[in-house]
Amino acid sequence: MNKKQLVNKIATAMSQSKADAERMFDTITGIILDCLKNDEAVKIAGFGTYKVAKRKARIGRNPRTGEQIQISASQKVKFLPAKGLKDMFNK
Repeated sequence: MNKKQLVNKIATAMSQSKADAERMFDTITGIILDCLKNDEAVKIAGFGTYKVAKRKARIGRNPRTGEQIQISASQKVKFLPAKGLKDMFNK
């Protein structure tokens, strides 16, 4: 499912126009992104938690040559599903 399809489903479920549903979707995703940029976790009960994970700089290997390379520190967004969500798929 892509953004357009998701917005259409929201509009139908909420009996709203597609434009209103898209503004609502963009607002929600914008708020989540702002929280993550400020290093805050976003917990959605029954769904899961989004949080920023920091990775330290480390030494890796080039798989073709075996040469050691320096991998710089980075950040990534992690999603940790809630227990109910995990249970739904792991019966």
